[in-house]
Amino acid sequence: MNINIRLDVRLPIEVNKGEKWFIASCPALEVASQGKTISKAKANLKEALTSFFISCLERGVLDAVLQDCGFKSAKKITSLKRPPLKKKDFIDIPLYLLSNQAEPNRCHA
Repeated sequence: MNINIRLDVRLPIEVNKGEKWFIASCPALEVASQGKTISKAKANLKEALTSFFISCLERGVLDAVLQDCGFKSAKKITSLKRPPLKKKDFIDIPLYLLSNQAEPNRCHA
């Protein structure tokens, strides 16, 4: 039996004005994109980040890539070194996954 799963990833982003384009970036993952408007730059970044995650999942390297980018497992965030970012400084990336529950030895947890 297949089950559809959605995971949401919230990432901090930055948007800066270049000479002719707006550049939206996610410094935590070193992914960036651009657009003629702020909203187009953000939409392009969302597409780039979605492709980034899908590629990592398909190649089985997501854990290694996140570790290389400095991510660590945390039960909860207890302190921040800087003030929390405003909502507009984040982008939400939905990841849609399909889990085959009938497949034996499907999970190593």
